[in-house]
Amino acid sequence: MSLIRLALPVYVELLTAVVAVGLIDLFWVSGLGGPAVAAVTIATTVEHLALGVVLAVGTGTTIVVGRRDGSGPLTPVVRTAWLLWAVVSLAVTVPGVLAREPLAALFTDDPATAALTAEFFLVSLAGIPVFYAQSLTDGIFKGRGDTTTPMRVALLCNVLVIALDPLFIYSFGLGVQGAAWATVLARAVTLALSLTLLLRRTPRDARQGPNRRDAVEILRAGLPLSGDFLARSLVGMTMVGVVSGFGVAVLAGYGIGLKIMLAGVMAFYALRQASTIQTARSGEAGPALPYGLLTGLVVGVVLALSARGVTGLFTDDPDVTDAAVGFLRWMPLYLVPFGGLIAVGGAFQASGRGGRLLAATLTGFAAQLSCAYFLGPLLGVTGVWLAMAAGAAIALTLVLVPVSSSSLRLRAWRARRGSGPRTAPGRGPRSTRTTAVRRSCR
Repeated sequence: MSLIRLALPVYVELLTAVVAVGLIDLFWVSGLGGPAVAAVTIATTVEHLALGVVLAVGTGTTIVVGRRDGSGPLTPVVRTAWLLWAVVSLAVTVPGVLAREPLAALFTDDPATAALTAEFFLVSLAGIPVFYAQSLTDGIFKGRGDTTTPMRVALLCNVLVIALDPLFIYSFGLGVQGAAWATVLARAVTLALSLTLLLRRTPRDARQGPNRRDAVEILRAGLPLSGDFLARSLVGMTMVGVVSGFGVAVLAGYGIGLKIMLAGVMAFYALRQASTIQTARSGEAGPALPYGLLTGLVVGVVLALSARGVTGLFTDDPDVTDAAVGFLRWMPLYLVPFGGLIAVGGAFQASGRGGRLLAATLTGFAAQLSCAYFLGPLLGVTGVWLAMAAGAAIALTLVLVPVSSSSLRLRAWRARRGSGPRTAPGRGPRSTRTTAVRRSCR
């Protein structure tokens, strides 16, 4: 199973589902003024953080379904995953909707912006179950080796948001809240399509309902990735505070540079999901590490060479432009180890070594922040960029030093053997697995 064949649809999906929807909403509300843009920025940032909570269920389901597909019944796993989805959705949605006004006030002191943010939250947080359900549905498809269907659904969702945003924002006169309604409705339509396809393609191979054993296995597989995601979000917020100490222009340049870099970084996460799927299904991690390092090098070089031209699309301020260009030209030192770390992380996750990966990542973060606070006063903002590279390099080193590809295969094999019912400890015949994959990829 080719990593690239799996990763390319995931890359498109991530760009459209994670990045594009927020940008589309920002584009359409920009005509409502600065407070509206700020409100949508805050709300989509909070939604991105909320995604980290459900990753434990979605990614864990991908891994467990991948281990069971062709070797054991999938129905109990899927039903258990939907029960976990209901619990997590309720735990996030109810407090979020009830506390939407205090939550909005945490991110802004401007009353008008806070009020608009709270209006957006009322709809967007109430629609979190739809967002989470789509994430879980995509995870089930991916566990069966199908990354194309989630990509197509994400593209359809973007088309719907583009069409519905002006209708709800301007034609219906709903303003900022109209953007939230358009997004939730688009997601609901695409979710209905996804569920229909899932019911057609997933065999009903057992009558068992949700069970504790599958819930533990899903959470054990997915929680390290969820912790990694949330930790990265918190470190990102801390880095904003560090960079802000060098002035508004540097902070603005850093923000622009991050947005530009995000398009390349999504390739790392696509490789990560691909290596997760491949390791869970076959026990073979594939060349995830060299692919990740090479992708990091390519992305870093392209960003460094195109930094000034691309940055000019976002700002005319020469100080901000210089800050963004300086940031992007130092980033190859960071992106090479970061690309390797993210790509190989999928193999660790699927082979039962997610805890080790999370520990190495947290150690790298601690080193990054320590170096940033130490090197910043000595080298200026360049010291902060070097600290990012040092943290990523340390994390990758801690992950790789004691590990060989053979140990990854052995652990993945043991994880598969230990998953599922006792009557089906191993995988099915090759012909059975091939049929399952072809059926799920139509």
